[in-house]
Amino acid sequence: MISGVNTSIDPGVHGKATLTLGQHWTEEMAGSRAITPASRRSLSEREVPTWKRVLDVSCIIIALPLIAPVMGLVALLIKCVSKGPVLFRQERVGYRGRLFTCLKFRTMIVGSSTKVHEEHCRQLIATGAPMTKLDDQEDDRIIPFGPVLRSTGLDELPQLLNVLRGEMSLVGPRPCLLAEYESYSPEQKRRFDAVPGLTGLWQVSGKNSTTFARMIELDLDYARNQRLFLDFGILMRTLPVVVAAGAKAARRRLSRSRPLRNLIHGPLEGNRSYLG
Repeated sequence: MISGVNTSIDPGVHGKATLTLGQHWTEEMAGSRAITPASRRSLSEREVPTWKRVLDVSCIIIALPLIAPVMGLVALLIKCVSKGPVLFRQERVGYRGRLFTCLKFRTMIVGSSTKVHEEHCRQLIATGAPMTKLDDQEDDRIIPFGPVLRSTGLDELPQLLNVLRGEMSLVGPRPCLLAEYESYSPEQKRRFDAVPGLTGLWQVSGKNSTTFARMIELDLDYARNQRLFLDFGILMRTLPVVVAAGAKAARRRLSRSRPLRNLIHGPLEGNRSYLG
């Protein structure tokens, strides 16, 4: 008997005994650094609500004729403007603390350190400041057109493959880095009781204008109240949010572009001077 662990032994159909560890053990392991390589398996259908898997796969199949050409164009754009692979792979923490390889279109220069992002996350968590992206600070690691891909969410389209593999869902909390996961309290880690998603309750409820505490609150609320119509509602709200975020990012970059500012405002200022 292992101390503090609920166990049971099943003799099995063919006489091969198997050891089953209770819920206390799995939660305790997920709360520590001991996330083993064995946990890198895809989620099975029985672990995720059937309605959620059906919704995910159905939506992807229906949208595939539209999404596939867009992904092809984005991949071509990245190849044209930056040397290196089209896809960026990063280890993230997902459902019940399991590690998986999260896919994105690469929007940064090859070899860029993730330490800057990790430190940015630590500061946001510690200070309670709004969850702004480094993009808002003119990050020089980003490739041409990278800010557009990031602000519109087009860089996350490869995560549809993660969804098909069962590692993610269309709707759920965002998967986080291991360094961020390790800073969570046991209560905050309950956000991983839901499969991570491309969009979620936090993303359509303010996202980068909210604090870390508010993000956790929304994620926990979703994890406790997962249901079909909630996912439908979040999916319907996602497109307007993405369009608004893209427009906001475009205006911000336009305001920072000196040549364009001069082109737009120069003639107006000249006319005002002439008119006296």
